[in-house]
Order: sequence, then C-alpha cells, then structure tokens
Amino acid sequence: MASIDLNSDVGESFGSWAMGDDAAMFRSVSSANVACGFHAGDPSTIAQTCRDAVASGVTIGAHVGYRDLAGFGRRFLDCSPTELADDVLYQIGALDALARSAGGRIRYVKPHGALYNTIVTHEVQAQAVVDAVRSFGGDLPLLLLPGSVALKKAEAAGLRGVAEAFADRAYNSDGTLVSRREPGAVLHDEKTVAANMVRLATEGVLIARDGTALKTNAESICLHGDTDGAVAMAAVVRRELEAAGVTIRSFV
Repeated sequence: MASIDLNSDVGESFGSWAMGDDAAMFRSVSSANVACGFHAGDPSTIAQTCRDAVASGVTIGAHVGYRDLAGFGRRFLDCSPTELADDVLYQIGALDALARSAGGRIRYVKPHGALYNTIVTHEVQAQAVVDAVRSFGGDLPLLLLPGSVALKKAEAAGLRGVAEAFADRAYNSDGTLVSRREPGAVLHDEKTVAANMVRLATEGVLIARDGTALKTNAESICLHGDTDGAVAMAAVVRRELEAAGVTIRSFV
C-alpha cells in the first residue's frame, strides 16, 4: 500500500491579523510547517500552533524564511551566507523552544516562500541553509523541491533531503512552480487537485500546465493553509487519497 505525507504552512497569524485555520487543517494533514517569526507568526500564535499540533498528533517542522514580515517572506533578499545561516539557525532555535514547551519537538525544516524558490538554483544560499540545519544538530531532514540544488547539498552534507509536491500550485514544464504573479498559479478546484494528488501518490506523476508529465519521487504533499477554501480542499485530498488505498503519515 502506498503512503504519503500531507503538510501545511501554519502558525502564520500575527497579532490581531488572522491567517488560515490551523486547528482545522490539522484534521487532514500529518505534518505542520510552523512559521518561526521572520516571515509570519508571533510567539503566542506559534506556541498555540505547536500545542494544537501536539494535541492532534501532527509532526512539527520549522518553516524558516527571509527576515521579511512586510513581504510575507516572498521577496528575495541578497544577504550574505553567514547572515542567512544565522537567521535560519535563529528561527529553528526559537521554534524548538516553543515546540518543546508544548510537549513536542522539531522533526524537520522547510524553507518558506522566496527562500524556498531561491535555493532551487542559488548555490550560495542553498549551502547557507544546509549549514544552518547541520549546525543545529539532530540530523533534521530538509523538505525541498525535487531536483533543487539545496536537495543535492543536503544529501551531500549527510542530511536527509525529502522531495515534496504542491497540491494547490501549477507547475512549469521544468518542474518549477508557476510564479504567483501569473494567472492560474494557485489552483482552487478541489476535484482536480485531488485527482492530481492521487495520480502523484500512485503513479509518481504530476501534470504541468502545458500537459507535460513530470515524474517525481515526492514523499510529501503541501496544502497551503492560507488559500481560500484550504480546509475543504485538504479534507477532499485526504479523503480521495485514502479512498485510493493511500495511507497518510508523516515522512519522519
């Protein structure tokens, strides 16, 4: 029987500004990419998200990003490798403290937004992220885009690199994500998304927006928690995967 992880970006509310419904998402996903305060999230939000994840039996991961609250971490920052490594390590440490206070612990790391996309090809920043994760210790896996430079560097450094796919994002023919600046980059049709993810889990294939069949070894599927209808979409994706005989479980 096939199995796959479902992950979601959570803990992204800030003060009185609410982003997504994390507790509801935890009914469908098996892993939580928890914001660490640099692109989104405040300490109380992050702590409550960790408590909810622990109560739901959902694995906690550190969703590290550029220091860019105003831009939600979706803008490239040309920082030095030392600065970037220090920022990533700082975020992991902060989340680790809050996760442990909730009775959990960090089990993996996933870069967010512009940082995630940058280290698909950016050698220097990819190495900085890998160096930060290694310096934290514990051999935390890194959740990354298949074929990315960061994935190769993580494995070269002795870290487990975990490839993921995106349920609610359109793909280019080269396996990269369609930019959010382009129309149709974010998918909203639940049935289409669910059918795509069943094909991924059972056949290892994603269909790009031009019809290209992309072979992938993704171990995890991301369902963004901040898109419209995210909770309903996550529930449909999980239901259709299980109906196809696919077990939902964390990759760690």
